[in-house]
Amino acid sequence: MAKKSLIQREKKREKLEQKYHLIRQSLKKKIRSKVSPLSLSEKTKMREKLQSLPRNSAPTRLHRRCFLTGRPRANYRDFGLSGHVLREMVYECLLPGATRSSW
Repeated sequence: MAKKSLIQREKKREKLEQKYHLIRQSLKKKIRSKVSPLSLSEKTKMREKLQSLPRNSAPTRLHRRCFLTGRPRANYRDFGLSGHVLREMVYECLLPGATRSSW
């Protein structure tokens, strides 16, 4: 089980990312726009605004965690579970449609 503080930190990052998502997207779109090209000084001002946003609001800062244990590694997107929890649930037939592989 992951520490509660790490899980709460991750939730805080998710909220920040959602809060600043539209602002970040619009600034990036303005910087890359080819319809109305900006001068170099205008682009640098836009980049400064982008850099002034909180670091934890960047989507690359987010980390997927296991829904049950909070484990940050070996997560399966389809289930939201880490590998060893997924394996245990498949063995106990708790996930419909998932089967053990055998060869």
